[in-house]
Amino acid sequence: MKRTLLTFCLFMLTTNTVRIAAQVHPYRDGTPGVKGYRSEVLALVMIQESEFTRLAEAIPAEKYTWRPAPGVKSVAEVLLHASGANYNMYKFVGAPVPAGLDVNDIEQSTTDKAKVIATLTASYAHAKKAITDMPDANLEKTLDWSGGKITQRGVLMFIVPHIAEHLGQLIAYARINGVVPPWTIDEQKEQAQKAAPKQ
Repeated sequence: MKRTLLTFCLFMLTTNTVRIAAQVHPYRDGTPGVKGYRSEVLALVMIQESEFTRLAEAIPAEKYTWRPAPGVKSVAEVLLHASGANYNMYKFVGAPVPAGLDVNDIEQSTTDKAKVIATLTASYAHAKKAITDMPDANLEKTLDWSGGKITQRGVLMFIVPHIAEHLGQLIAYARINGVVPPWTIDEQKEQAQKAAPKQ
């Protein structure tokens, strides 16, 4: 099962995605092919993907097994938990988990940095496709949820902050281990350039 997951992730990396080297700007650059509410959700997901990926790349490989205390998720497990959520939650808006992908054991599937990032990237490709392919007419469709009802619009509203909590968790992990988030470094460089005396 782990081999199937890795094969799928590597396939997604080589066919559908480009490694993110800098912060994305969907509010400035747009979300091609998606408008309205789904565009707003997609913009947030694109920013989350960029920040997750850039931070995952900045954290040293030897820190991927680091955890703040026994029984608490490690760096790798936080990233893989977010990946699993991208698969598990978007099935509620019509994007089934890819065949052969074992999401139940995804958090313990690997601690290898490259494989973790590949899994994360593939999961975000899945999430973005789910939002892009979802018809606007489905936004008001209701489904059973935690003993009550929710619309598919509500599902999208739930997913984004849920995964954002884990991004915040990863930021805290990084800071504890002396890793500054790359977007903070970008801002510091920009401020330094503005403050530098003009020649």
